[in-house]
Amino acid sequence: MDVDSTLIEQEVIELLADHAGTRAEVAAVTERAMRGEIDFGASLRERVATLAGVPVTAFADVRARATFTPGVRELLAEARRRGWEVALVSGGFEEVVAGLAAELGITRFRANRLEVSGGRLTGRTTGPMVDRAAKEAALREFAAELDLPMSATIAVGDGANDLDMIGAAGVGIAFAAKPVVREQAPYGVDGPRLDAVLAVVDQVDAAR
Repeated sequence: MDVDSTLIEQEVIELLADHAGTRAEVAAVTERAMRGEIDFGASLRERVATLAGVPVTAFADVRARATFTPGVRELLAEARRRGWEVALVSGGFEEVVAGLAAELGITRFRANRLEVSGGRLTGRTTGPMVDRAAKEAALREFAAELDLPMSATIAVGDGANDLDMIGAAGVGIAFAAKPVVREQAPYGVDGPRLDAVLAVVDQVDAAR
């Protein structure tokens, strides 16, 4: 599943932007990217550039302010009861996602990394970019590692950069999603509880 506005209620990059005084600018670009109006990669570079100079100590504040979406822990408990593996794929940042995953006992995750120099963000990412295509690739890689056919996978997300993985999954679900995602995703949950996706999966299984 996606992280920002799916696993958690916030967008991590906007919480970081609070420390740079660029939240309004960043939020406007995020909204356009999630609606599919601009390329995610270009939008990420533009938004991250505004974070230059933010101290790495900001990560602790961001983690403290991020709140799990209602129903997350119930979803994970039921998923584990059923023997499912849960993984995270995020266009956000490993520096925050790793902590969220650890708190929930999730070991598989993929996210972008922020470049740091002298204890401050440089305004650039480092390593491979986790964009729309990379999210689908991660889903396929995780499935292969677990020896699962794609028909046995579930993908949940809210933004345009989630559409490829939603389309590739056996059950692709738009959660509290932007209109373009809700229109294109095979299934949808309007929120507010993330564990509502279980009912969608059960309905699909019953129909097969």
